[in-house]
Amino acid sequence: MKKLISYVIPCYRSENTLSGVIDELNEAMGKMADDYDYEIICVNDGSPDETWKVIRRLCSLNKNMTGINFAKNFGQHAALMAGLNKTKGDIVVCLDDDGQTPACEVGKLIQAIEQGADAAYARYEHKKHSAFRNFGSAMNEWMLHIMLEKPNDLFVSSYFAVRRFVVDEMCKYKGSYPYVIGLVLRTTRNIVNVDINHRARTEGASGYNLVKLLRLWMNGFTAFSIQPLRIATVSGSVFAIIGFIYGIYTIIKKMVLGDQLDVLPLGFSALMSVMVFMGGILMLMVGMVGEYIGRSYISLNKDPQYVIRDIEGAGSDQKDI
Repeated sequence: MKKLISYVIPCYRSENTLSGVIDELNEAMGKMADDYDYEIICVNDGSPDETWKVIRRLCSLNKNMTGINFAKNFGQHAALMAGLNKTKGDIVVCLDDDGQTPACEVGKLIQAIEQGADAAYARYEHKKHSAFRNFGSAMNEWMLHIMLEKPNDLFVSSYFAVRRFVVDEMCKYKGSYPYVIGLVLRTTRNIVNVDINHRARTEGASGYNLVKLLRLWMNGFTAFSIQPLRIATVSGSVFAIIGFIYGIYTIIKKMVLGDQLDVLPLGFSALMSVMVFMGGILMLMVGMVGEYIGRSYISLNKDPQYVIRDIEGAGSDQKDI
């Protein structure tokens, strides 16, 4: 019996690139038709262009394809969650809509899963992203290592494959701030990398700007880690110890020098610098605690991960997503 491969493609401003990705995917799976069936799920994340119209046309041409249209822009990870909730495959593969993640090499990811891995992430020797996007990726890698204890030798990307049980566990998450990589890492550590070529972007620009990257990082370390709170506790303890030691030093200096202190420089600039620095640290830590509380409040009020306006194609008759 053939296994079913499910493909999830979050789409944003991809009216000119998505057709090429689907054609390449169909060609790749045609070479594996003896062993696998497949389905394709494209999620339009509130694109302001004609992306949804393209998805609808592709659904009419590909009977194994489902299109999901969001009511507004919810972000890439929300789009991935909507697609994952719709999948039925034994193996689920997520890839980009811009053609930079080559669908023709999906066999490498599938092979890694078949060889025993629970998740397989594409690793690129030479990334073709912009300098800003590469910086964002590097910061994301650092955050995952510090906050979510990702192994140093594991590279994560938007092109990956996971087993069915991993997807089922990920879909149990109903919080308002999904972070797909965090969901994978908390489900399994049997994760491998697969070397895959990375293409240069041929159309448009990345949908990630500084604000969206900051929101993504905030989702990661507030939804799946309390490490920032621990860092705040340790930092507070360190500064308290430093303050105590400085207080002892001041007392001893007063006892030794006595009234001679009156002629010594008052150190006003140094004192103000310390006060401003400590005030900034305290405000940062209070803000971090407030972020945790605020996100918990929003989640308790069941703020949705995403809202679906329309469903087209093969899965349009399924209502429970």
